[in-house]
Amino acid sequence: MKRLQDKVAIVFGAGSSGPGWGNGKAAAVAYARAGAHVVAVDQVEKAAQETAQLIQGEHCQALAVQADVTSTEAVEAAVAQAIATFGRIDILHNNVGITAMGGPQDLDEETWHRSMDINVGSVYRACKAVLPHMMSQGCGAIVNISSLASIRWTGYPYFAYYAAKAAVNQATVAVALQHARHGIRANAILVGAVDTPLIYREIASQYGSIEEMQSARNKAVPLGKMGSAWDIANAAVFLASDEAAFITGVCLPVDGGQSCVMGGVS
Repeated sequence: MKRLQDKVAIVFGAGSSGPGWGNGKAAAVAYARAGAHVVAVDQVEKAAQETAQLIQGEHCQALAVQADVTSTEAVEAAVAQAIATFGRIDILHNNVGITAMGGPQDLDEETWHRSMDINVGSVYRACKAVLPHMMSQGCGAIVNISSLASIRWTGYPYFAYYAAKAAVNQATVAVALQHARHGIRANAILVGAVDTPLIYREIASQYGSIEEMQSARNKAVPLGKMGSAWDIANAAVFLASDEAAFITGVCLPVDGGQSCVMGGVS
């Protein structure tokens, strides 16, 4: 039997921001391959549908849902669709995140609030909508996607992102401890330098060229190269599975050893 056989996973941010495999897209597919039924939620309907179709193409069950994580009503509606379709939610995966370059003196208040609302607010709204169902079941696993930037200076000037992801870490701990006696576990993955479509859209501007970015990020990782979305997805499947039944409140770096050394990626 597969490790997530007949579990139901709802993945917020299940699409990819560009061609290839983003963290959320890979996680959704990895959950399905491990036996779970997957609800693929994304702000971009086409992206959610693409992920769901990939899963269905592998003869697994998936539902595509369009939802904006800054809207409580939209998140609640997505969760309601998941319950109506599959009857329960065993795994909540929060993958939504954005970066905004600049320090406090560079960021306008709108950008600051938007970063916090998306990076942290998405976790709040999804947990608010899903936790009652998990509590009634007496079990559940939450996987929040954080970043190495939550605990380290990575070399990039994105003040709001550092602050938001640090908040995700402690929010994860808070949920884990408050709901431990309800049979609910919560853990975060601290993503290091990985090669996903997102970095080409939001990070590449910090370098002179794409090649320079790739080289710098590879060199920053002790293992010698960036990770992939599948490295993050595999960790998520483990944390969501019964093999991690005694693991909760953990902020796990998946970073090729990068958190163990000094310095960033620039």
